[in-house]
Amino acid sequence: MDVASFLQKIETSAIASGIRDSLYAFPLIESFHVIGLTLVFGTIAILDLRLLGMASVERPFSRVKDDITRWTWAAFAVTVTTGLLMFITNAGVYFNNPEFRWKMTLIALSGINMLVFEFTTGRHFRRWDMNRTAPLAGRIAGALSILLWIGVIFLGRWVGFTSTGNATPTPDINLDNIFQ
Repeated sequence: MDVASFLQKIETSAIASGIRDSLYAFPLIESFHVIGLTLVFGTIAILDLRLLGMASVERPFSRVKDDITRWTWAAFAVTVTTGLLMFITNAGVYFNNPEFRWKMTLIALSGINMLVFEFTTGRHFRRWDMNRTAPLAGRIAGALSILLWIGVIFLGRWVGFTSTGNATPTPDINLDNIFQ
């Protein structure tokens, strides 16, 4: 099965059709997606700002991380679930949207950034746990994380305005006849 056929199959699934045909489903799912993303970005920003020495500097990094990480992952799960539900309603259009692809790329890069931090500077956090700022590599990871997630948010909004869902051109509208 090629990609186009797969996308068509999920677009025509019962759940995708149910969401598309409902007056309230898509807007509710989108609202929960935005709330989830807000929590993801907010919790990640707190941790990143701690790495940069700009927030919660009185608290050990390990304490901030322990307090926030479970909220980040829970919000990320909500965001991924709602994102997938929105995607299946118009999979072909989203898949072929360059801004959507860039958004997914930035999310992947954010994950790579987190893994690199965890397996390098984050692995040795006990050495700098009480310091106001992380070592240079940690500060770079924090700054890069914030920039990547701002990009995700920006592109997510852009996707909403560039994915019309209508692959066929609309007929010309004669504006002269509107007010007659």
